[in-house]
Amino acid sequence: MAPNVDQYSRRITYLRISVTDRCNLRCTYCLPVKDLKLLDHADILSYEEILKVIQAATHVGIRKVRLTGGEPLVRRNFIDFLTSACRVPNLEDVSITTNGVLLKERAQEIFGAGVRRINVSLDTLNPTKYARITGRESFQDVWEGLQEAEAVGFSPIKVNVVAIRGLNDDEFLKFAELSVRRPYYVRFIEYMPIGHDTQWKPEKYISSDEIRSGLESYGPLHKVAPSAHDGPARRYRFESARGEIGFISALSRHFCHSCNRLRLTAGGKLRPCLFADDEVDVKTPLRDGCSQEDLKRLFQEAIARKPMEHHAGIAEGAECLRSMSAIGG
Repeated sequence: MAPNVDQYSRRITYLRISVTDRCNLRCTYCLPVKDLKLLDHADILSYEEILKVIQAATHVGIRKVRLTGGEPLVRRNFIDFLTSACRVPNLEDVSITTNGVLLKERAQEIFGAGVRRINVSLDTLNPTKYARITGRESFQDVWEGLQEAEAVGFSPIKVNVVAIRGLNDDEFLKFAELSVRRPYYVRFIEYMPIGHDTQWKPEKYISSDEIRSGLESYGPLHKVAPSAHDGPARRYRFESARGEIGFISALSRHFCHSCNRLRLTAGGKLRPCLFADDEVDVKTPLRDGCSQEDLKRLFQEAIARKPMEHHAGIAEGAECLRSMSAIGG
């Protein structure tokens, strides 16, 4: 069996890396309501350590890396690190997820580092509501950042929308229209029960099928053929649209059978599954001077520990007690 194939015959090719647990927003569904505990700087993997992990990952078949946070653009010298990550041999794709607040001023540098695909988290198109969700009046910064990313040449530009009943469910058609007018891939993400203190309530959950049914009042959605870099989203497009609509259905339609990813937290833990707190420590071995062969074995251990499926659900709530801000979005 290949080193990146788990016990359920899934080929693991994708690593999501949180480079920091810091963020310049305070989104209610991401951060704990209280007792927010950030890592000390010394407890966060250095860029040099992350690069060693990426290099080892490529030797067990990882070909795609996404850099996240917290908010990756708030970490000092991130662009220099990004440039180095894009030059790692055998790595076919490096992308980032950002909240977009700093994107306008950094888009050209990110593109120059070698990144071509970018995800921007944006849950509302209403500036007042944006401030209520995020705790910051930064909507215009994000909107201008999206336009700058488009002008620079990023493609695709994905707009991630966490769908929450009573919060942004009155804006889904506006996002649909955005995918028609602009070359943005709007992706509706089901609200997930992650963390022990993030205001999760089952009544706030909206299934992808319900969202899709509502969008069809705008027009028929046509299925888009899958591509090499697809994640878990089911992809659609409105007639003559410049962009796309995607649905990420972690609760209503588990995609565990095709999950191809691991996650690396800012604190140096490999997580085989987003929804479970089982982790493999790589920071301690790194700081004890482990070899690339040792790191490869740790990746293989994490791959071997991937569960067949997660058990999070609407009624069950969270089986993952760490908040999304601690894991990496």
